[in-house]
Amino acid sequence: MAGNLQLVPATAGKRLGAAVVDWLFPLAVLVVTFAIGFAGITRTRSGGFIIYDTASLVLFGGIGLGITLVYSAVLTGLEARTGKTPGNLLMGIRSTDNDGYAPGAGGVFVRGLLTGAGVLLTLIGAVLVVVFKWFDAAFFILGPLLLVAAFWAVLVVVSNTWDKGGRLRGWHDDAAKTLVFDVKAGRDPITTGGIQGPYSFAPLDLPPVQQVLSPVAGARAPQVIAPQTPAAAPAVAPAPVQPHPAPAIQPAGRTVPAPTVSYTSPASFAPPGSPAPDAAPAPSAAWRAGQQGTGQQFAGQQPPGQTHVDDDVERTQVRPGTAGPAPVAVLRIRLDDGRDFQLDRSVLVGRNPVGSAGEQHAQLLAVDDPGRSISKTHLHVLTDGAGIWVTDRNSTNGSAVTTPDGLRTPLAAGVPTFVSPGSSVHFGDRTFYLGQA
Repeated sequence: MAGNLQLVPATAGKRLGAAVVDWLFPLAVLVVTFAIGFAGITRTRSGGFIIYDTASLVLFGGIGLGITLVYSAVLTGLEARTGKTPGNLLMGIRSTDNDGYAPGAGGVFVRGLLTGAGVLLTLIGAVLVVVFKWFDAAFFILGPLLLVAAFWAVLVVVSNTWDKGGRLRGWHDDAAKTLVFDVKAGRDPITTGGIQGPYSFAPLDLPPVQQVLSPVAGARAPQVIAPQTPAAAPAVAPAPVQPHPAPAIQPAGRTVPAPTVSYTSPASFAPPGSPAPDAAPAPSAAWRAGQQGTGQQFAGQQPPGQTHVDDDVERTQVRPGTAGPAPVAVLRIRLDDGRDFQLDRSVLVGRNPVGSAGEQHAQLLAVDDPGRSISKTHLHVLTDGAGIWVTDRNSTNGSAVTTPDGLRTPLAAGVPTFVSPGSSVHFGDRTFYLGQA
């Protein structure tokens, strides 16, 4: 997919290049086979009548028509499902329906029928030549018809040049309700959510990332008391130790065993609702004697009744400035007649708006228009947090946006445009102002 997320209409040159690639082969097959068929016609006289043998024309003309019909059916099916043809792939364009999805067999058939109308006329001329046996004048009849057919096809393909709606549609596109986009210069709507795809890709206003501090930040690490200083103050530890009597003096040659230390869970881990513990007594003489008798104290041990700063690790610390999320602004529009509306996610604006496929749940905003300057479904509006995306639905009189600095910009038909609060949107002879509640 292209890096540009906007929709870019295909130019007339790319449309023409794709059409030449797609139809050069079947057209060449028709011309060659019919030429061979006409050349093989023989003429004989019998009883004062001229008899033409058209077997070669039927044979080779049938082959050419069969190849062309099979090719056309395959090409139509491919373009109907994917918007792709060999020419479209080579030129980097895709044909779509009004919503930006695959055009479907009906749309492709109507486009091809209108573009190839001259070729059909030439085929009808060839049939008439055979029926009325105008073989001597066949070249003078079919030659000009082929030239007219080629000129008409080129004219239809590049007719988007004269489209007032941003060169978005040709004559065959208007008849078939189709669009053609340049997927090398912009995005492919078929694979990125259709015409409304830009809403999915619109950047979000994410809040800045804030550092999260530890609830026990700044707490001192527990100290370890060296064995040479038994009289020093006891170290801070997470749990009390049961008193242990001093070991008895053992005879020489025996190892003096270290006292057994038992662990008692801190009071902060007691189940909710349990009564608060009584004030802890001072370290007992037996505990001190046990520490002095072993000549060591383990890291993490502490006298009974003393607490550690880590005992509060489960308590959530409330940081300043984080009382709650900021309120979200509600987008509203005010029509030029004073009426005010709060916008839903998707809104259709027009004289009598009607949702198409996939828009059944859109909010319908009907606007009075005695002068009939507004189309039935004139605009599609999609809210996007910080603003709205406005799409002109190929209206007759067009639309425009005036930004807060006074710059007025016409809207290209079928191309979504982002509008920020404080701007005005003009559609036909009517206007609405976008604001925040």
